[in-house]
Amino acid sequence: MAVDSAVADYIAGLPDGRREIVRAVHERIRVEVPELEVRMWTRFIGYGHYHYRYASGREGDWFPVGLTNNKQYVSLYICAADQEGYLAEANAERLGRVSVGKSCIRFRRLDDLDIDVAGELVRRAAHLVAAGRFAM
Repeated sequence: MAVDSAVADYIAGLPDGRREIVRAVHERIRVEVPELEVRMWTRFIGYGHYHYRYASGREGDWFPVGLTNNKQYVSLYICAADQEGYLAEANAERLGRVSVGKSCIRFRRLDDLDIDVAGELVRRAAHLVAAGRFAM
């Protein structure tokens, strides 16, 4: 699958060091979930798409997996949940030397992230979202 030119431009425009981290994680995500469409969502590289609607009536569109560079770290978002809860949060101890929120995995260096566990969670997220089990 061809990479959206905006995604390629985003990665190419990152500072040295961060460019290599984001490129490596991006390539791993593409290996794990090649079926997901890749595109820029404002400042995020988004993989896949789903539409959500809250009970309040608020609705919108988001991605099940996202990747972005921030000032102090790189963030990998896994926006899906199973019976154990949010995938990132439930697997925080397995992900390496990272900081984890409900859906966000933050890391400064590539070797801080257990890329194999992240790949497993990305695959799981894609399957859950396909089944309608996403999280915001």
